[in-house]
Amino acid sequence: MKTGLDRLLEEPARLSGRSYGLLSHGAAVDRALEPAHLALVRSGAEPPRKLFGPEHGFYGVEQDMVASVDEVDPWTGVASVSLYGDGEDSLTPEPAALEDLDLLVIDLQDVGARYYTYAATAIWAAEAALAVGSDVWVLDRPNPLGGEVIEGNLRKAGFESFVGAFELPARHGLTLGELMALEARRRGWSDSWQVLAMEGWRREHLWPDTGRPWVPPSPNLPRFASAMLYPGLCLVEATQLSEGRGTTRPFQLVGAPGVDPVALADRLNEQQHPGVAVSPTYFKPQYQKHAGSSCGGILLEVIEPRAVASYELGVELIAALRRQPGAIFAWRDQPYEFVTDRPAIDLLTGTDEFRRALDEGGDFRQWIDGWEDDEQRFRRECAPVLLYD
Repeated sequence: MKTGLDRLLEEPARLSGRSYGLLSHGAAVDRALEPAHLALVRSGAEPPRKLFGPEHGFYGVEQDMVASVDEVDPWTGVASVSLYGDGEDSLTPEPAALEDLDLLVIDLQDVGARYYTYAATAIWAAEAALAVGSDVWVLDRPNPLGGEVIEGNLRKAGFESFVGAFELPARHGLTLGELMALEARRRGWSDSWQVLAMEGWRREHLWPDTGRPWVPPSPNLPRFASAMLYPGLCLVEATQLSEGRGTTRPFQLVGAPGVDPVALADRLNEQQHPGVAVSPTYFKPQYQKHAGSSCGGILLEVIEPRAVASYELGVELIAALRRQPGAIFAWRDQPYEFVTDRPAIDLLTGTDEFRRALDEGGDFRQWIDGWEDDEQRFRRECAPVLLYD
């Protein structure tokens, strides 16, 4: 398999004479695991004039919702501009940051979930670059979750945010290049942008099929199993329970002080979620929610990744936690990704239907039953922009 970066490195002369910026991060590496900006310099290509970093920073060191700052790359001396600062206005590059560039190269490792913020950063940065007359190249990379499974409801109008920037299912099955093509079609972009497609990647390929080592695209996706579960387990962020941050198994460990591990594991095992083993356990986060406290909960292990329906699993998990006796469960009431006027769970699910069903004692499964129509509608819309078989 060759990524878009691999293909560009084979033809470094394509960058000859270009004044370009590079939007990238630590997981955007070549076959030798060298970061994109260093690999481009080593290839003999024109070096980037400016670097841009998404959430977690250009080097992927910041925790979620922690602002990163502008800095200077220690290896190349090139200025690096943060696209995740203290406010919403930091999420899109200022025209002044793009004015000396005639090309923006984007190389980000997405993970295939609607709320993973790199796609929003990429598309908003591309739109800003096109607006000032720059070209845009997207160096495509695999969707670690493959390109066959689409799961979940489409985000509804009125629930837009950094974690719901586009009308997508929770698990969308697109590569970043395909997602860019979809949004370009929706937004009527000019022809001043292009995708450098991969070679050798197919829609049925999950990350292990690529033969590449897993490089964490963000601090709390340390392994493929974390990414496989992320489209569902990210919903726990919208509660006061721990999603495993502060442990070595984020998005695999879930719980809080007072949770009954056996009752929770039994409930999920009764539902027979395919591809996943659920075990009762205790854990102690070292930072973030419930830091230093012993948490009862569950450990989720991915046994057969192709069978995992992670979004439905996450929904069922939230419902099971909501029903545990005692005053254990509560929705997150702090600001979430710069939004203060809507609950985090509504931003993540892209609707208020799920939260209202749980809070009002309704049947949330009617909402789940409606996903199929959204999934089929999305497949039809995406068909013209798919780049891979």
